[in-house]
Amino acid sequence: MADLHINTDAMVDFLVGLLNTPSPTGYHVEAMTYIRQAFAGLEIPGLTLATTGKGALLATWKGGSDVSRRGVTAHADTLGLMVREIKSSGRLKVSPLGGIMWGGIEMEGVTVRTNDDRRCRGTVVPVNPSLHVNAKIQTQERNADTLEIRLDARTTSAEQTRALGIEVGDFIFIDPRVEVGEAGFIRGRFLDDKAGVACIYAALAALKQAGEQPAYDTAFLIANYEEVGHGGASGWPFELDELLAIDMAAIGESQNSDEYSVSICVKDGGGPYHFEMNSKLRRLAETFRIPYKTDIYVYYSSDGTAYWRAGGDARVGLIGPGVDCSHAYERTHRDALEGSAHLLARYLVDDSR
Repeated sequence: MADLHINTDAMVDFLVGLLNTPSPTGYHVEAMTYIRQAFAGLEIPGLTLATTGKGALLATWKGGSDVSRRGVTAHADTLGLMVREIKSSGRLKVSPLGGIMWGGIEMEGVTVRTNDDRRCRGTVVPVNPSLHVNAKIQTQERNADTLEIRLDARTTSAEQTRALGIEVGDFIFIDPRVEVGEAGFIRGRFLDDKAGVACIYAALAALKQAGEQPAYDTAFLIANYEEVGHGGASGWPFELDELLAIDMAAIGESQNSDEYSVSICVKDGGGPYHFEMNSKLRRLAETFRIPYKTDIYVYYSSDGTAYWRAGGDARVGLIGPGVDCSHAYERTHRDALEGSAHLLARYLVDDSR
């Protein structure tokens, strides 16, 4: 049996770089360039890289056999904002990209990207934000109508803001604020699902180092529209027999997942995942002593579900590292990343069908 070593330090370094690269849904160019260069830098013989029509990154690796074909997917797109309106005050009304937790981004720094790639800094603030002026600010609901972008520019009118090059439809990048701690925790925004992309990177590197290849022809799709529901629905280069999605595991009350294990999601908001896939993943985790949890995510669905809903007929499974405080200021641990990458690597070389 192959000796597969996960280089967790290299995985975390890759992850930090990706977290610091903006990629709200609809704006993928910088992140996909970063990932493509990192994958190419592994110099894996037989690994080909391409871009789909939607802008996703597609890596294809010929396996030891073509009697079965597999897919692996994770998404690089994240939550974000777009300029919905330039207000008469010069501040910006926003439109969300994905399921923003509004209270989780209050007072966060942002960067507005103009269409000609100028950048303007700002902050997400409530409308009329001063406690000394607005007695209702403590209890005011937080939503797209009660929060706005205060720009770090001398503007008090829509005309002055437009003179900065800012217009309706411009992307707004929320600061990731990434920190790697001595205790092994990684915190920041957008671990969902850049942590999953990092697990794919580490699994590919582990197979390369061991001189291994996937048991079967495998396509790796780094999707860019998952947060709006259709990332993994298309773009596959061949019909799949199995699809393994790598995405964050939800942590909270009544959940079984934690920040130190790989989670195997047996059911989410889209329904149960494939019984045989779940059983295979459990068997691999137990055989190779990979700490894992099984769990059910009620308010969640993955690109595996998107693939099924688009008419895909493969067996689908879902794994990923436990992530605390999803869709806000998130946190995970090196152990969860390592376990997820290890289980993925073992899945890739496993020849059971």
